[in-house]
Amino acid sequence: MNTSIIATGKLPSKEQPFYVRFLNKPDIFEILHLQNMVRQSLEVADFLQPLTVQEYEHILNGNGSMIGVFVDDRLIAFRAMLIPEMNDTEHLGIDLGLNELHRQKMLYSEISNVHPDFRGNRLQTYMGKLLFAQIDQQSFQYVATTVAPFNIASLKDKLALDMEIHALKEKYNGKLRYILFRDLHTIKNGKSYTDKQEVNMNDIARQQQLLQHGYQGNSISQTNDTYWVTYVKH
Repeated sequence: MNTSIIATGKLPSKEQPFYVRFLNKPDIFEILHLQNMVRQSLEVADFLQPLTVQEYEHILNGNGSMIGVFVDDRLIAFRAMLIPEMNDTEHLGIDLGLNELHRQKMLYSEISNVHPDFRGNRLQTYMGKLLFAQIDQQSFQYVATTVAPFNIASLKDKLALDMEIHALKEKYNGKLRYILFRDLHTIKNGKSYTDKQEVNMNDIARQQQLLQHGYQGNSISQTNDTYWVTYVKH
């Protein structure tokens, strides 16, 4: 069982010391308790796709990894990476057009939860960067995830981890989702683009049209009450 501390620091908003360690099966009660608190605090419950006990156990049994942030030995945030099942008909690699060999090298950026009292410390992205740094790039090359349109906090988090929008389609029994993707072997800063377009996030059809023509979404912005997605063609 890996209980070693992988990072320490102080929360910017509270100046409280914290530490980060890998989570294990004995942490499941705390994980579920925190997930329940986060779900109850959300204005749009559909933004969080909660995991079951069995799904957490599956990750913690070696089919991925989870890290947790602790303050005074209390779990205040966690984030997970999952090795997806190859026979899953919803496999994101299929949506992204990857062949079976490349799908075997894919990880999912899975669920992340931050206690409502500790939001505003950028813990979601902080944990994401820690997990990305832990990835064995000999075994895994790609990371993918899904985010609901207008889940702005989650979109900003994924984009901050150098993921890009590669698809916009219905997943999980008809729920509209962005599919974001990152090739760990590609340096984003070195990628130039030949065209750039900003699209209203409400304009689903236009976004899907651009994505089908090889564009990727790499940033979002806000003008008054309108959110815009910037699409580029490399």
